[in-house]
Amino acid sequence: MRYRLRPLYHLGGYLAAACLCFICALITAQIVGRIIDRAAVAIGGDRIGLAIPGLAEVSGFLLVGASFLGLAYTFVHGGHIRVTLLTGRLPPAPRAFFEVFCLSIALALSLYLAWNLYWLLDDSITFSETSYGLLRIPLWIPQTGMLTGVLLFCLALIEAWLHTVRIAVTRPSSFTIDDSGHE
Repeated sequence: MRYRLRPLYHLGGYLAAACLCFICALITAQIVGRIIDRAAVAIGGDRIGLAIPGLAEVSGFLLVGASFLGLAYTFVHGGHIRVTLLTGRLPPAPRAFFEVFCLSIALALSLYLAWNLYWLLDDSITFSETSYGLLRIPLWIPQTGMLTGVLLFCLALIEAWLHTVRIAVTRPSSFTIDDSGHE
């Protein structure tokens, strides 16, 4: 299947990868700081105190961003876990309609999640909510990444749904695994 918005899904994947790289950089910096502190103490000096405050909290927010921003990218590349035990045994025509049914449920649940994330984001902005950790990070920042990722996922699901419905209605007997929205 050819996704028309593939560059947008790739952008989400790149942003997810950037979040993971930033987590790696922060953890590496924390480890290097600890090594330098231990080396300073070992040679008779004082601890320098090279630590990143709120590392766990920032890493958690970045992990949320990576998880949600990568949803659409993973979907269009067939990386989501699919249980094909039942669908693999169905003939092409029923399989096409079953795929439409499954994509409809996934889309409905994703739209419901997006709707609720939007209101959560709105509340966080309205009430100026911040995290409770050492760093007072405004909660709208990680929530924006969550909402963006879910909206990208909804777009990918809509594209796959439209493609699958078109095949299920016009030529259901020719439905193949490649038509299920994955490469």
